[in-house]
Amino acid sequence: MAKQQRGEATVELLLAAALRVYAESGQQGFTVNAVTASSGVSLGSLYHHFGSFDGLAAALYTRCMGRLFADLTAAVTRARTARTGVKALVGAYLKFTREQRDAALFLHASAYSGYLAVHAEEIRAAREEQLAGILGWMGSRMAKGEIVPLPGPLVEVMVMGPVAEAARRWLSSTYELDLDEAARLLPDVIWRSLRPE
Repeated sequence: MAKQQRGEATVELLLAAALRVYAESGQQGFTVNAVTASSGVSLGSLYHHFGSFDGLAAALYTRCMGRLFADLTAAVTRARTARTGVKALVGAYLKFTREQRDAALFLHASAYSGYLAVHAEEIRAAREEQLAGILGWMGSRMAKGEIVPLPGPLVEVMVMGPVAEAARRWLSSTYELDLDEAARLLPDVIWRSLRPE
């Protein structure tokens, strides 16, 4: 195996182990020792590839976010109308939450964690890049008068805010939330908040 391929395999191993450790042990058990023990990769190798444990966490966060936004972008860009697009976006978010629970858990629980703070700028840049397709689709619908005109960040809050909160509550053991009910009711509620009068 070539050196580059070994390096890529090590990165994959560390990211998979980090997600597994987080899913099994939560934020308290998400430690450098737990990840290296689970992956079988040395601490030196982790630091070589990610610079720090925070760097590993940021890379995992960016990867999970990329998977979510890829699903959302695919769903919304296939839609023919603003209404079906908004509904598809909501449905895709909740489907991701259910089907990729570990990634969704890491995203929602880590969003404001201290270990991401050092890498906030690169995470923000990755987020903007990954969100561009969705906001572009929304912007074109606004230009046609199909969606109420709002600045990009407010569109994100209006569409993804309620869905993210529903996902967070479903992932949490402290709230009872029926994800099927959310998938049935939220799309229309969110659409009504975005349609022009």
